[in-house]
Amino acid sequence: MPRYWYWTSHGEYEPLIDYQCGPSTSSNVAEAENIRPNLEELVHDATRIQTEQNTEELPNTEAQNFYDLLHAAQQPIWKGCTTHSELSVAVKMLSIKAEYNVARECFNQFIGLLKETNPTDNLIPTDLYRTKKLVSKLGLTYIKIDYCMNGCMLYFKEDIAEIVCRHYNAPRFKPKSRNRRKQKDVPVSRMFYFPIIPRLQRLYASMRSAAHMRWHNDHIPQEGVITHPSEVEAWKHFDRTHPTFAAEPRNVRLALCADGFTPFSQSATPYSCWPVILTPYNLPPELCMTTPYMFLSLIISGPHNLKLNIDVFLQPLIDNLSLLWEEGVSTYDISTKQNFTLRAALLWTIGDFPAYGMLSGWNTSGKLVCPYCMENTKSFTLKYGRKNTWFNFHRMFLPQSHPFKRNKEAFTKNKMVMFQPPPRFSSEEIFERVEFLPTIMESPTLAEIRLPEYGVNHNWTKKSIFWSLPYWRTNLIRHNLDVMHIEKNIFDNIFYTVMNIKEKSKII
Repeated sequence: MPRYWYWTSHGEYEPLIDYQCGPSTSSNVAEAENIRPNLEELVHDATRIQTEQNTEELPNTEAQNFYDLLHAAQQPIWKGCTTHSELSVAVKMLSIKAEYNVARECFNQFIGLLKETNPTDNLIPTDLYRTKKLVSKLGLTYIKIDYCMNGCMLYFKEDIAEIVCRHYNAPRFKPKSRNRRKQKDVPVSRMFYFPIIPRLQRLYASMRSAAHMRWHNDHIPQEGVITHPSEVEAWKHFDRTHPTFAAEPRNVRLALCADGFTPFSQSATPYSCWPVILTPYNLPPELCMTTPYMFLSLIISGPHNLKLNIDVFLQPLIDNLSLLWEEGVSTYDISTKQNFTLRAALLWTIGDFPAYGMLSGWNTSGKLVCPYCMENTKSFTLKYGRKNTWFNFHRMFLPQSHPFKRNKEAFTKNKMVMFQPPPRFSSEEIFERVEFLPTIMESPTLAEIRLPEYGVNHNWTKKSIFWSLPYWRTNLIRHNLDVMHIEKNIFDNIFYTVMNIKEKSKII
């Protein structure tokens, strides 16, 4: 565009326009040379073994798949080609298909034409099936799990063969039309589970990440400064409580993040989709919680909010976490070239306030909303707004000598707050309260019927599935709030109320 200024200092790249037509230039060759190392790194990261010089034993099936994939990454699609390999073409074509939602037949026709226009000895896959088969050797699979339309059960493990919900007798599959009796059964609802164990083992298969997985144990913390979760008391308390687990620095500490979002922002019908993400805390701060190390473990499709039923969908993940704690899995560490038993523990969850209530089982609405004060709350109801508030009583958390506690002007007129905050309950004390509460799997009606004395002496809605983890009751911190997310929610509420946006304003 004439007279357009390219903002190179802000990340925008100025396009390089080549008006010459002809064979590839040296820059194209250099760019092609950069493709292969990236693909080889992709192969190394996607498998759990590393090539060794002078290998005397025959590779097993897993290793052979690795060699086949590595060979495909190095082999050009036709003799003399310097720009693409068999694997790079397969990955690029599947990326295009996903980005533009290309139909199977269209994909097959296009890749068939691409194969015809190249030399006859080319290695381009002939159709979508063979393309997927080549890429599937990366080894990161996913599991499709059907679930009841009411979200009360999964057709999983002992219920995998069931065709009707055992709680509400709802059908598992959509009804077939009369002229399509032979078509495959289509489930009413389905979720996707990405097993976490292979992804954790991947961290020790790559030289890039394997050495960093012991950073939390090797680094020297700076006094008076917290730069990593390994420096906080909750981490140290866990290590003191479980010394056998802490003795192996390669054991993984995890955090779980969950939140719902609307994938169709312009849709008139509300739709809520819930991803569940795990992130390892062993890595240094510059890598911890970055995109490559945030593992998507569940995708729970909508259209409705999961609410208490989120525990139903977390069952496969909790099973894997229990296995990683109790037995562990054999893993090869490329940095030390040793096999060891990998174990993992979930330290805490992260979410906004509604997600806190869904994951913990303590409902975050009503008079007893505060999970710290619980039944000792000092909240009261506004006379005209009819909303619960804790204004003025937040001063009780300040030190006794703080001037705000005696201030009678800046807060409620002529009132001081000199009493202490309520005692903080330990994890063991909390577990004693929820130990005999039903889980949502045992009693799906919990989403509709409240427990006795709910809203009066407690706000428990269920026994969270996380309590089934053997170490959960010893965790010093079990659930964390995502402060930035909450700030965004508060801004939205204020903005929509001030601007009087219909259906989003908080004015009753």
